[in-house]
Amino acid sequence: MAEQENQTTKVIEEKINPMIEKIVQKKKVKEKMASIKHKIIIMSGKGGVGKSMITANLATALALKDQKVGILDSDIHGPSIPKILGIRGEKPQATETGIKPVTTSQGVKVISMDLLVAESEKPLIWRGPLKMKAIRQLLSEVDWGELDYLLIDLPPGTGDEPLNIMQLIPEMDGAIIITAPSDLSQYVVRKAVSMARKMNIPIIGIIENMSGFICPKCGEKYEILGVGGGEKISQEMNLNLLGQIPIDPKITENTDRGTPFIVENPQSQTAKTFNEIVQKIQKIVEDKKETKNQP
Repeated sequence: MAEQENQTTKVIEEKINPMIEKIVQKKKVKEKMASIKHKIIIMSGKGGVGKSMITANLATALALKDQKVGILDSDIHGPSIPKILGIRGEKPQATETGIKPVTTSQGVKVISMDLLVAESEKPLIWRGPLKMKAIRQLLSEVDWGELDYLLIDLPPGTGDEPLNIMQLIPEMDGAIIITAPSDLSQYVVRKAVSMARKMNIPIIGIIENMSGFICPKCGEKYEILGVGGGEKISQEMNLNLLGQIPIDPKITENTDRGTPFIVENPQSQTAKTFNEIVQKIQKIVEDKKETKNQP
């Protein structure tokens, strides 16, 4: 009889303990997010559209405007933010108040699985439940301190990781969706827009990346990957088109070297486009905050 009771107790604990853990973590997430003014997710319908590169440069541009900024690289399988920002190999510090992010030379705080695992070159072959647990721990254990902006670089698509983050982070300011000019990108970006709307996440706007190539010799623009995809989808779905970033070989060069493009090329037209996008983002989120706070 006692053995049967012990077995029943064990079964109950196995079911209840994970539920308690999730509740506790959700409370911790709320506490950690309370000191962050603006929380913005950066998402895309598909991979390969430059989402992480754009996240890194937007964050750096905000930091250069004296904003306190953090990036949560939530791509478990393909984290790339540390490489783009030149902080690979650095390790976050564990303290009594939580995990301290790594800080770039421009002042951007970063957390990524690439910084946490012992051997970053090895793939993380994790199933869904383990990935969800890791994301909950990142959100509940990282001590960001006070931030003006936290940019969350989501993995591409509309799977478990984006869904979990949208559910866990309270009072999200909105989503920025990255696309390319092609018809295929327009097709998949609709899914990202639909997901954000179903989760009641406001959409700040769309950024079209790889928007034509301007020849450095003759100045002529070549629409290599199609034309007008971002503008078309913005009009069809009643969204803001925040900006169109052209193909620029220097972006690849800087990304490979681990230096933000806008730092190395501040006078370029592409850097000016990034700064214009940042200004639009700041105006949109600040206007929404003021409207929300009005009696």
